[in-house]
Amino acid sequence: MADGASLEARLCSEQYGSGAARGCCAAVDGSLQWEAWGWRWWGFSGAFTAKPEGPDGGGEGAPATASAPLSRLLALFLPQGFPDSVSPDYLPYQLWDSVQAFASSLSGSLATHAVLLGLGVGDAKASVSAATATWLVKDSTGMLGRIIFAWWKGSKLDCNAKHWRLFADILNDVAMFLEIMAPVYPICFTMIVCISNLAKCIVSVAGGATRAALTMHQARRNNMADVSAKDSSQETLVNLAGLLVSLLMLPLVSGCPSFSLGCFFLFTALHIYANYRAVRALVIETLNEGRLWLVLKHFLQRGEVLGPTSANRMEPLWTVSLSCSSWLRGTKNPTSFAGTSHKVTRIGVEKGSTPSSACGPESCWFCNPLGLAKESWVIVRETHHVLDKLFPKFLKGLQDAGWKTEKHQLEVDEWRATWLLSPEKKFL
Repeated sequence: MADGASLEARLCSEQYGSGAARGCCAAVDGSLQWEAWGWRWWGFSGAFTAKPEGPDGGGEGAPATASAPLSRLLALFLPQGFPDSVSPDYLPYQLWDSVQAFASSLSGSLATHAVLLGLGVGDAKASVSAATATWLVKDSTGMLGRIIFAWWKGSKLDCNAKHWRLFADILNDVAMFLEIMAPVYPICFTMIVCISNLAKCIVSVAGGATRAALTMHQARRNNMADVSAKDSSQETLVNLAGLLVSLLMLPLVSGCPSFSLGCFFLFTALHIYANYRAVRALVIETLNEGRLWLVLKHFLQRGEVLGPTSANRMEPLWTVSLSCSSWLRGTKNPTSFAGTSHKVTRIGVEKGSTPSSACGPESCWFCNPLGLAKESWVIVRETHHVLDKLFPKFLKGLQDAGWKTEKHQLEVDEWRATWLLSPEKKFL
């Protein structure tokens, strides 16, 4: 009898995540024949035959499972349930992020070599106490900078995670460039390495905070810890590869400073490019000031709401959009809604307002800029009435386009207002 005829009806089927399901049929000899199966993301496949366990062949035990070596390797570095447990932009972002981490690792090796050279490693005349003092001053400067930067910009890192991620990586390149140039100016060596370490500590704050914000975006099954842990594993693997390459590279460039500087510029260019591609690959479905400005402008001009993919592709990355920051920022003075600038119109946010209505007429009150003519209130009132009519349609368009309106990333202060006007309608 042919092998195909020896298979009887399918007994069961199994499926891993969103992969294709495979069936199991019973052969005449009592074995379980599993169909070949694959994973849509990587295309590997395999098939196996499992003999029934137990002395009587009744198959009391579960069939043995087999997976390709590639699947076992990927399980070390990808979150459980990938790709369904993460956002669709996870894979392209992580690939470019690995490229930039590799380039940064090579640049860091060159910078570390230069710093150790400047501290006197290999020089018999160098003072251990002087090198120790320089190192302590460098570290203490960075610690103070870390605290000050976290206080100054900590609340803004969530709102513009893409911008601050790029900022952190470019600043890291600047810091490593200073470290490479420090031995060239031995008189200013301590000052240069202190400035460099200050920049690196700012990088650690901005990079770590934005990494946490992006992990929240990527985790789709309340699996932030798993996504973060696997990201750390990926980075460790890339840094290990960078370390091995650095061991081969440093003996070649140590005797030629110009060649070392040329390699640094090459790695820096790759680092910046890979960072740009990684950040550009992100499709964040929550609105910040830049994305809200693009979506609102397109809506007012064409009556349509941009989807997350289009808005993220158009979002400026090198500069923070300030187009709508003046009218989305809460008041700084709880007793007065009047702005201090003739060109700024402030908005008071109502106490208890929901994220979806944070920029809507139900929760905001336009305030007359200090010193403007009384007729300006007419413009404010007409603007409020226009928003009153358009906002429900705009909000529905956001939801239909795939935006998450239950939360936002707008930079809104903590002051809230309670209107002492008619409860039926808040007219100016």
